[in-house]
Amino acid sequence: MAMTPQARAEASARAMWERDAASQGLGMSLDAIAPGAATLSMTVTGAMTNGHKTCHGGFIFTLADSAFAFACNSYNQNTVAQMASVTFLAPAFAGDRLTAQAHEVARSGRSGIYDIRVTNASGAQIAEFRGHSRTIKGSHFPEPETGPETET
Repeated sequence: MAMTPQARAEASARAMWERDAASQGLGMSLDAIAPGAATLSMTVTGAMTNGHKTCHGGFIFTLADSAFAFACNSYNQNTVAQMASVTFLAPAFAGDRLTAQAHEVARSGRSGIYDIRVTNASGAQIAEFRGHSRTIKGSHFPEPETGPETET
């Protein structure tokens, strides 16, 4: 029996999370996954702050990039970043819980575009990230053979 799109997204996320030392090492959590979408969150630590006593932009970018990765890999096809840009809109501080919500804007052939909004616990927007993806060879796990898709 074939997998549902949601089951495929969940299995892809589990397989990726097991190998994602960077996201785990920064204390991120994978809060939600769906086909073409993902939500990750992270608490800003003192070690993540810069000389302005705000969260270093590289950590905000990394959180958004991880959400992007889980969203574009939710189809059980190995997919990598082709290009990404970020616009920082407001500072984040030590102790802030940041959430990155990724959603698919377009996906055609081997290319995709994803928008990721990073907010703090109050809902204030911290950054906007846009990622372009490229599907490459391989998958995250072997899928069951044949049959119609069914809800589990």
